[in-house]
Amino acid sequence: MPTLEWMGKNKVVAYHRQVPYRVLEHVPEKSVMDSHGSDCGNMVIHGDNLEALKALLPEYEGKVDCIYIDPPYNTGNEGWIYNDNVNDPRIRKWFGEVVGKEGEDFSRHDKWLCMMYPRLRLMRMMLRRTGAYAIDEFRQILGQIG
Repeated sequence: MPTLEWMGKNKVVAYHRQVPYRVLEHVPEKSVMDSHGSDCGNMVIHGDNLEALKALLPEYEGKVDCIYIDPPYNTGNEGWIYNDNVNDPRIRKWFGEVVGKEGEDFSRHDKWLCMMYPRLRLMRMMLRRTGAYAIDEFRQILGQIG
């Protein structure tokens, strides 16, 4: 069976297991209330998405029907709609600690795959057996033509 290979893959295939569990802090004054004044249960989570996914896992593992994500595309274009160059200082630090030294010859695609793989693994753990991912790539296309 064909497999996708890239530089650094061997360092990240099990990285999601090393991410520590964090407890999400509920901030009632920032909650969205329904028409009866009850908390809707919706969440806005500020922080690294890898840590947020791990924090959601105990409650949602195997329970999610669909996950819609709009990942950075790592075009290297920092002047685009948003800076999608996977070059954030935290990501660079993570690459140096987990994947390989900054000077190693990783293409932007290798870096992107290394960054996305642990996140996709955690998302997969949240999906039901019949669940699905929806990954947005239209933003990139519209950004280039619009």
